[in-house]
Amino acid sequence: ALNCRFYFPFVDRPKLLAVSLPTADIISTVEFNHTGELLATGDKGGRVVIFQREPESKNAPHSQGEYDVYSTFQSHEPEFDYLKSLEIEEKINKIKWLPQQNAAHSLLSTNDKTIKLWKITERDKRPEGYNLKDEEGKLKDLSTVTSLQVPVLKPMDLMVEVSPRRVFANGHTYHINSISVNSDCETYMSADDLRINLWHLAVTDRSFNIVDIKPANMEDLTEVITASEFHPHHCNLFVYSSSKGSLRLCDMRAAALCDKHSKLFEEPEDPSNRSFFSEIISSVSDVKFSHSGRYMLTRDYLTVKVWDLNMEARPLETYQVHDYLRSKLCSLYENDCIFDKFECAWNGSDSVIMTGAYNNFFRMFDRNTKRDVTLEASRESSKPRAVLKPRRVCVGGKRRRDDISVDSLDFTKKILHTAWHPTENIIAIAATNNLYIFQDKVNSDMH
Repeated sequence: ALNCRFYFPFVDRPKLLAVSLPTADIISTVEFNHTGELLATGDKGGRVVIFQREPESKNAPHSQGEYDVYSTFQSHEPEFDYLKSLEIEEKINKIKWLPQQNAAHSLLSTNDKTIKLWKITERDKRPEGYNLKDEEGKLKDLSTVTSLQVPVLKPMDLMVEVSPRRVFANGHTYHINSISVNSDCETYMSADDLRINLWHLAVTDRSFNIVDIKPANMEDLTEVITASEFHPHHCNLFVYSSSKGSLRLCDMRAAALCDKHSKLFEEPEDPSNRSFFSEIISSVSDVKFSHSGRYMLTRDYLTVKVWDLNMEARPLETYQVHDYLRSKLCSLYENDCIFDKFECAWNGSDSVIMTGAYNNFFRMFDRNTKRDVTLEASRESSKPRAVLKPRRVCVGGKRRRDDISVDSLDFTKKILHTAWHPTENIIAIAATNNLYIFQDKVNSDMH
C-alpha cells in the first residue's frame, strides 16, 4: 500500500509529495518522461511505480497539478544463473522512457542482466452488443441469433494496462549499470562494467558490441565502465565514463567497434592532493548530457563537474558537493560509503544542476550566479506550509543555531537518485524508501 502525505515546504513556497514505501523497498531509480507528465520509480523489489501529474484544478487555475499513483507493476523477478551459480537480483537499476509515438507510453527497465520494454495504455470504454458472443464472452448458439446488431462502445472506469512488449536478455556477462535511448528513437544502448551493446528496439535476439575494454588477461584490468549516455541530438555520438575519472566521447561513424574514442576528457591530478583514496573518489558515478548537447555533467564522490565538449583538458566548472567529508574518507572507506554512486541532474534550461548527499541532503548549484544551496528531504523537518530552510554543515569553530556538525551526519540516509522535470522547476528526490516531489507553487499574483 502506498501512503501519500502532502507538505508545502521548499525555498519558494512549493509543494512536496512524500510517498512512503515499506522499509525493504528502497528506491533504486527515478525518471521523468519527456513531457514530465509521468514519473517512474524502480525499487529493489523489482517493482515499477508510475506517477501521473493531475490536471490543473478549475477552482484554482494557477495551481499546478499534484503527482498521484498511476500504475504499479512487477517488472523483474529474482532469477538464478545455474551456469555460474549466481543469484540475479530483481532490483531495478535503470528506467528510461521512450519518446511517445501514439496514445500509449513505453519505457525500458533493467536489472543486472535483463532489459524489458513495457507498454502502458489506458482503456475507458468497453464494447457491448456482440452478435456471436454473450455478455461473458462465450460463443452463442448460432440457432438463437435471429437478428444483427451493431456493437457499441460503452464508458467504463479508467483502467491502466501495462504489458511486456520485448525482453532483451543474454546480452551482458557483467552487471548492467546504465541504459540510454538514442535520438533516432529506434535504438538504445546498455552498458556493463566492461562492454557497451547497441540494441534495436524491435530485435531481441541480438545486439552489437560497440565498446569492449576487457583485457585478454583480467589481471591487466585497470578501469571499468561506470555510466554511458547517448547525445540528445546526434544519434552517432555517445559518452561513457570510467572508474578512473575519465570521459570518452565516441563516434559510431568512425568504426563499428568504438574502442578508440574521438575525445578523451580527463582532469590532470593535483599531486598535492594525492592520497590512498584518490582513485576511489575520482571514479565517475554518473554522466549526463545537457539538454542543448553542448555540455556534460559528471558526478564523482566529492564533486560535480561541467565539461564543454570543445574543451578536453579540464572541466569548465567544478562544484564541491561535500568537501567537509575529505577528512572522513578513512571511516567512509571502512563502512563502504565511499563506494556510494550518486547521480546528478540538469534543470530544463541547463542553468542549475542538482545532486544528492548524505543526511538526506541534496545540493543545487546555479551556474550563472555561482550560488549554491543545501536542502533536506526529510518528513521530520517538513511541516505543512512551512518553508524548507537551507541547511549548513559545520566543520569546526563557531556554530550557528541551525547548523549541523559533520560528526552528526547520518550516512545511512543518502540521496543517490534525483530527477528534474524536463521543462519546469519540479524535482523528484529518492531518499532511501521515500519519494519526495518538490514543485514551485504558482499563485495568481506570481507570473
